[in-house]
Amino acid sequence: QVQLVESGGGLVQTGGSLRLSCAASGRTFSTSAMAWFRQAPGKEREFVAAINWNGGNTYYTDSVKGRFTISRDNAKNTVYLQMNSLKPEDTAVYYCGIRRLPFYTDFMSGYAYWGQGTQVTVSS
Repeated sequence: QVQLVESGGGLVQTGGSLRLSCAASGRTFSTSAMAWFRQAPGKEREFVAAINWNGGNTYYTDSVKGRFTISRDNAKNTVYLQMNSLKPEDTAVYYCGIRRLPFYTDFMSGYAYWGQGTQVTVSS
């Protein structure tokens, strides 16, 4: 069993920055791909960013490219999402997910465990 705990969400103005963290329990973190998804009110959960097991490869949805950066620290069992130049349309609950495989996917079904989510609100 793996547990994920997200933190770092909050209220920020347009153009501001936030850094989300996702701390994982369990011994499989360093061999697992990780991802961030988000869900806005009334919408389905959507892919945001993913990173492979050693941080060597990352992947982003088009709407966040150049603004968001995913990274990981395997010594701390933590994955991060640095979010810059935030826009009101980034407002959502952000979830991290862990995969049982070392390489990422942008399909939600590819992730075995999820955190409880952290709210990000960007005011205009």
